[in-house]
Amino acid sequence: MQKLKLIFPTLEMEKQALDYRQEYFDCGEREINGDGGLDRAKNYAEWIGKIKTDLTRDDGTSVPATTYFAVVGERIVGTVQVRHKLNDFLLRYGGHIGYGVRPSERRKGCATEMLAQALEKCRELGIIKVLVTCDKDNIGSARTIIKNRGVLENMVTTEDGTARQRYWIDIPSK
Repeated sequence: MQKLKLIFPTLEMEKQALDYRQEYFDCGEREINGDGGLDRAKNYAEWIGKIKTDLTRDDGTSVPATTYFAVVGERIVGTVQVRHKLNDFLLRYGGHIGYGVRPSERRKGCATEMLAQALEKCRELGIIKVLVTCDKDNIGSARTIIKNRGVLENMVTTEDGTARQRYWIDIPSK
């Protein structure tokens, strides 16, 4: 298998991005984790503008964040969003990193590698203690977090009643 890389989305990737999104929709999934809103975007070019703005957006509700495509060769296998800091909501429910793997690429190790590379992005941002969360019933995501040195702190309940696990990962110094 070719090496997985995290890359910042470009306008030239529109076809691959829309194919990626459509695979989720075709599987009945309407929400794509870590996608910076691609799942709700009406227009790809506007979404590119949004994620560029997200790099420095810090208005109390939103925090600065970088959205990446995880690619193997030319194929987008996932999305990752690295939040540069936490607000109250992210501290409780969302964490520093959100990620999603396209349905046809699940259970192949992509998420583990995506999270490992996202943790390196956190190190580059100076974040040495990273919060990653997942729904209690998302066993695959919990395993991915644990494989990346995640330590369960606790479980919280979201407003809609979902049980969410909160894991902390210490980034060792180089």
